[in-house]
Amino acid sequence: MSLKINGFDVDVTPVIAPGAKEAGPYDPLKPSVAVLPKGHKRTPANRAFEVDTIFEKDIVLPMRDGIKLYADVFRPKTDEKVPAVLIWSPYGKTGNGPHGLGMIPGRFGVAEDQVSGYEKFEGLDPAVWPARGYAIVNVDLRGSWDSEGIIPWVGNQDGQDGYDAIEHVAKLDWCTGKVALGGNSWLAMVQWQIASQQPPSLAAIAPWEANADFYRDTLARGGVPYPYSAMWKLLQDLMVGRNAAEAPISMLEKYPLFNDYWEDKNVKLEKIQVPTYVLASFSTALHTTGSIRGYHDISSKDKWLRIHAKQEWSDLYHPDSVDDLNKFYDYFVKGIQNDWPSTQKVRGSLVGFNLPNISNIPLESYPIPNTKHTKLYLGPGEKLEAASPKDPSTVSYDAAYLPKHPLEGGEEVLFRYKFTKKTWLVGYSWLNVSISNDGDDEIDVFAQLGKQDASGTQLVNMNVPLKDLIPPVDRHTEAADTCFLKYLGPTGSLRGSHAATKVTPKPGRFTGDWPEYTNTSRKAIPAGTVAKLEVPIWPTGIIFEEGEYLTLKVSGHYMSFMEFDFLYGAAHANKGRHTIHIGADSDSHLVVPLLDPLA
Repeated sequence: MSLKINGFDVDVTPVIAPGAKEAGPYDPLKPSVAVLPKGHKRTPANRAFEVDTIFEKDIVLPMRDGIKLYADVFRPKTDEKVPAVLIWSPYGKTGNGPHGLGMIPGRFGVAEDQVSGYEKFEGLDPAVWPARGYAIVNVDLRGSWDSEGIIPWVGNQDGQDGYDAIEHVAKLDWCTGKVALGGNSWLAMVQWQIASQQPPSLAAIAPWEANADFYRDTLARGGVPYPYSAMWKLLQDLMVGRNAAEAPISMLEKYPLFNDYWEDKNVKLEKIQVPTYVLASFSTALHTTGSIRGYHDISSKDKWLRIHAKQEWSDLYHPDSVDDLNKFYDYFVKGIQNDWPSTQKVRGSLVGFNLPNISNIPLESYPIPNTKHTKLYLGPGEKLEAASPKDPSTVSYDAAYLPKHPLEGGEEVLFRYKFTKKTWLVGYSWLNVSISNDGDDEIDVFAQLGKQDASGTQLVNMNVPLKDLIPPVDRHTEAADTCFLKYLGPTGSLRGSHAATKVTPKPGRFTGDWPEYTNTSRKAIPAGTVAKLEVPIWPTGIIFEEGEYLTLKVSGHYMSFMEFDFLYGAAHANKGRHTIHIGADSDSHLVVPLLDPLA
């Protein structure tokens, strides 16, 4: 079985067969139609359906190349036509699959009776939306489960298939001809691809937490595969289907530099013209930059961005979020003249760690205009200083060291800046560092921003309040150590040999001077040579009180929580000892976006 993308012969990998134990729950392919009455529950613990709902199982969606995809439809029992919301992923439909909110203790703060159990993982709930006058169409994308073909990875194939599915659904006798897209994470990533194909019947999209350039946004940030590819390999190994799946991790080993294969997964955002409601957060280790860049770079004149301070799934199923999305869909999909257009174009948030979060801050744009990008120079004694130290000095760490847990520490250098007044850090930061490696011609450098309280205790921010976990806990140490639940601050990484591929910032670009790279070529850094590297750090929003500290950690390894414990300790490429040069003409400094509180 072969696969070709943009002229490249693409590696494929075996998949798990539906019905196998590793595949999780599976409802075999069997087309049928049933009515789920109002009050129906999948299990006694689940959410009840709000209206009588027609459940059409395993309808066929024909693709232009003859492939058949399968979908489940949940629509209100009514004689009136309704619009559809298409939910697209490889994760299984209608509760199938190995993924779910029970993956870790705490259920991400989503109670079992908050969802019906019929929802696609990360998708909108069929128990909720038919009551609001929408059909939910849960699609098993190409090659997944019983759908035919080879499973693709968020590229042009998904875009074409989504186009075909939308146009087919729009013509079904129960549909108004209007189709929207919805869902979170993977379900949002494919929304970019589908919308860029401009299907005529697509009325609106809501990509909630979605990278838009798979290689640069998430798989190999700064050109560094470790540790980001570990989570994607886990997903690759859990694909379920009858044939095979595209193998991006194998392709990354073959093609570690960006090329036309990876270009297939870089969305042509400028082609997206439909009304769009973008969601972003700081807690995800996968989507933040792609979500914000997507909002800025799409061509739609009707677009909104909300940056929230929670874990993505706890936000997805929160009643306020459902109502907000409903209002957006109603205006653009149903044509209801509600007050959605008066919704603030950008809503921001800040995390407090030891302070209450601030959410739904009305903003004219993001980043916040007139934010001061402040240079803080790396200094001796673990200090970040307003002026560069006159005397040169160095600090170093063993770049090959790999901790078994992010809080274990070791071989990390720390710098701190003490605030003299209440301050917000909002937007994009970056680290300019003069650095050398005594034992190799490569330097993978990692940066981590964080917060200490006035006593110097390093703080952890909970993405889901402790009281909202299922069951609740009293202390953050009792919750799972996972990036789903805990945020230490924004991270950054750069492979030093990619530094020469830096892109010249466009005047007026929303990211300002934040460094970006094409990652298309490699220029080795001879051992012992001091290189000036600019490490991009993901955007964030953090509240600091007077006397509290901004921290910067630099090392040869990733310093934040991973999704699961077993992902810690993934091998990385660093060798030798990295030496950071400070003071004099080294110009090693951190650039951070600081401003006085808006309210």
